[in-house]
Amino acid sequence: MPDSDMIEEIKKALPSDEKLYEVSELFKVFGDKTRAKILSTLAVSPLYVSDIAEAVGMSVSAVSHQLRVLRTARLVRGVKEGKEVRYALDDEHVKEILDCGLEHVGELH
Repeated sequence: MPDSDMIEEIKKALPSDEKLYEVSELFKVFGDKTRAKILSTLAVSPLYVSDIAEAVGMSVSAVSHQLRVLRTARLVRGVKEGKEVRYALDDEHVKEILDCGLEHVGELH
């Protein structure tokens, strides 16, 4: 028989449906190998689009498209430097999420 007091405590502790939706959308963005590769690259150093493209072996336009998705999800930020934009992870949480995922799958050394 279920413990109704425990069930009520669990229900109170659950995040709102809105927050759970936002988290699931965030993980969908992380769920693309190309975007994960770009995030991993930016975890090492902030870079210009052309440098990211070179590092990940993609075209500048393909990288630019993925950076738009990552910016919309607030995972990366761009700082205009002259005519170019240097991209970086938005904050330390992004690196932590990436590192936790890599550790979980046993890839972190």
